[in-house]
Amino acid sequence: MKTLFEEIKASIKNNYNQDRSFCRPVLPWGGVFTIKAGRKAVSCTPLYVEIRLKNTCTIDGFLMLLYVILNENENFPRELSLHFGREFVDCFLYLMDTYSFTTVKLLWIWDKMEKQQYKSEVHKASLIIDLFGNEHDNFTKNLENLMSTIQESYCSNWRCPTRVQEDQQRTINIKCGGLREFSQRIFCHGAPPFVVLNMQHWKSEDLAYVPYYLDLSDHKYLLEGATLFNKEEHHYSAAFQIGGHWMHYDGLRNVNLILLNKPPEFLLLSSLVYIRATEK
Repeated sequence: MKTLFEEIKASIKNNYNQDRSFCRPVLPWGGVFTIKAGRKAVSCTPLYVEIRLKNTCTIDGFLMLLYVILNENENFPRELSLHFGREFVDCFLYLMDTYSFTTVKLLWIWDKMEKQQYKSEVHKASLIIDLFGNEHDNFTKNLENLMSTIQESYCSNWRCPTRVQEDQQRTINIKCGGLREFSQRIFCHGAPPFVVLNMQHWKSEDLAYVPYYLDLSDHKYLLEGATLFNKEEHHYSAAFQIGGHWMHYDGLRNVNLILLNKPPEFLLLSSLVYIRATEK
């Protein structure tokens, strides 16, 4: 049985129509999960028999990119298991490959997000989970441990009360009456399989001008994908490379996975995603 990743690659290879799209929807917007309760099920208060997801585009694009990343390198599932947990990675891949897209979203919500990151309410017999907001709050914020970095700085003034400082997130600016020298910023837990750069105001057509590789902590990172933002619809989508081709994913559309000849127009770049190059 082919995986979803293998099916997508095969669809690109076997179809020569430049406007081609994948044969079935992938990670459609929202989702409904029906709770199957048997006779011996214990009732709960309030009682609900289904879970409805709304505004899931704030995690959909990154879930699609995460799936592609996990399939790009045979070592990445093992490495990411150190951060996400082996059970999460195995379950995530299984759910994606079996087209259990609502369940895979619930896996991320309940396993990786905190309760205050989303709104939920019971309406009639449904638990409604609303992910409206910013994708950086709903997804990349939960990757801080994976991508955390540290940098030391030293002040030339021996009397400086904070002569040696460590910064785990961003470059610090301390007035110490002397010159402050910064060491190279390094990853706290070793070079991660991928990094996410927060981009807010670039247009997607500027994708041709962003660096296609980065040198970070003695490792080369290659551009793998991007998340995009439609300001008018307040909606996120994603673009990624697979088999040497760029594809655009938009869970809100009926045909939601298409091959790109050029970056989609009138969208803003939200994030750039780079994967660590394979060492030869």
